[in-house]
Amino acid sequence: NWGMLLKEATLKEPSYHAFLRDVLKQEYMAKKERTRLWRIKMANIEEPYVMETYPFQKQSNLPKNKIMECYDSFDYIKEKQNMVFIGPTGCGKTGLATSFLIHAINHGYNGFFIRFPDLIDKLYESIADHSSQKLLKEFQSYACLVVDEVGYVPIVPEQAGLFFTLMRKRHKKKTTIVTSQLGFEEWNGFFKNGHLAAALLDSLTENCYIFNMKKCTSIRPKGLPAK
Repeated sequence: NWGMLLKEATLKEPSYHAFLRDVLKQEYMAKKERTRLWRIKMANIEEPYVMETYPFQKQSNLPKNKIMECYDSFDYIKEKQNMVFIGPTGCGKTGLATSFLIHAINHGYNGFFIRFPDLIDKLYESIADHSSQKLLKEFQSYACLVVDEVGYVPIVPEQAGLFFTLMRKRHKKKTTIVTSQLGFEEWNGFFKNGHLAAALLDSLTENCYIFNMKKCTSIRPKGLPAK
């Protein structure tokens, strides 16, 4: 933009101080935006849902005021609070979780989106090549981590143990956002370990916003595959 800046300066004749200040300000803002876009790209976000486009008018059973209070106050990041969205397929759990993730990234934090089956696969692979600690450290580092559709696939004890370890390492240190079709009482089924499931739920929900969307209806356009 150098040519445009010089042309504008010729017309307005600012002081050298004001001209230099404006040039540095524009460069700073451009660099900040490039960094933000890079964090969005690295976050593995499948669909860039934002809160402004969520159709609250279609979900009368959803506590919009409570959700917007969490969103606007930014306490979920500042206080390292977890969030859990529980409800049927198509009701907008992923959209809300992604909106909170992007909101955090827009405020300068790093984050990552991953579906539970993909996370479980990565954890299982890390056992085979002895990279579990490296993988846990990577996922522990994100200020905001979205784990989508927890309980969608069954897991073996080794995977359950690593998932529990990851959640424990993030507990009260970073924000984890979880979506699931299963109520908490059903988590024993896919963990296949009642004690581990109870311990996980205890730490996950200790400092947590829980949104029960079981009475919400599908907002997905007809004909689209389930996600």
